[in-house]
Amino acid sequence: MLFAACTLLKLRSLALGQQYSSLGSQPILCGSIPGLVPKQLRFCRNYIEIMPSVAEGVKLGIQECQHQFRGRRWNCTTIKDNLAIFGPVLDKATRESAFVHAIASAGVAFAVTRSCAEGTSTMCGCDSHHKGPPGEGWKWGGCSEDAEFGVLVSREFADARENRPDARSAMNRHNNEAGRTTILDHMHLRCKCHGLSGSCEVKTCWWAQPDFRMLGDYLKDKYDSASEMVVEKHRESRGWVETLRAKYAFFKHPTERDLVYYEGSPNFCEPNPETGSFGTRDRACNVSSHGIEGCDLLCCGRGHNTRTEKRKEKCHCIFHWCCYVSCQECVRVYDVHTCK
Repeated sequence: MLFAACTLLKLRSLALGQQYSSLGSQPILCGSIPGLVPKQLRFCRNYIEIMPSVAEGVKLGIQECQHQFRGRRWNCTTIKDNLAIFGPVLDKATRESAFVHAIASAGVAFAVTRSCAEGTSTMCGCDSHHKGPPGEGWKWGGCSEDAEFGVLVSREFADARENRPDARSAMNRHNNEAGRTTILDHMHLRCKCHGLSGSCEVKTCWWAQPDFRMLGDYLKDKYDSASEMVVEKHRESRGWVETLRAKYAFFKHPTERDLVYYEGSPNFCEPNPETGSFGTRDRACNVSSHGIEGCDLLCCGRGHNTRTEKRKEKCHCIFHWCCYVSCQECVRVYDVHTCK
């Protein structure tokens, strides 16, 4: 069973099924995975060892999307028992689609890279190509993570569907690559101290990926500053080809690290099955915030309801020498605000 690798970054949406949630617990049969294009099917058969990591990366990307948008009108809601996990939301070439493609592609590269460093696959391992000379007070050691291999896997698998000469494929490829580039840009040295009593007389260091949360924060900033594009058609020997051009010439031209889109987003205030909007009714909001998570904006001007909730929490905790902590249990009352 395969969690979502079958349709990673599908033509108009990420296709993920509940039936694939136990990835890795059973043998993977590439031929039984629905939705694979021939190039993806060949990839699955040639690199079946790392397919669980590919699927884990998609899952990681979805979880990060839901964290980053938890206070937004669109909160990266997934639909159970539906192959198109976000429903029609990703049918449009919006900022939301741009972010999902970027974070999912980054997730695949990240998970594959981490899996290789942990030794779970025989076809990849530690990075021994980019060490260079050691620095003062430290030497190379540990297992440097081979992010370039992870990026290659993500590029070969995720971009296999984006081979059409249309604007949506161009947008998806660009945003996929922006997500992967984020990892390469944020590789850093991670070190471990050695010496008596932690004196750190010698440090061994290795190349490591950043925390995935930091990548999510970075790509969320890119979502907020995403560049709006327009579609241009060109006649070439192979027929009509669509490309993207920045809509506003007086703005900075988007780089390969920026997210791009060319269709406006719905406001997500009301339920709309055509756009995939679930609306914001009954969503918890922050009454003291003037941001998008605040009750004024999140509730789209409809107002909010307030109720009280009693919650049991640990309190009056005391540390006892040596070595445990004892706590009492307190009941506290909270105001909960939800959108009308």
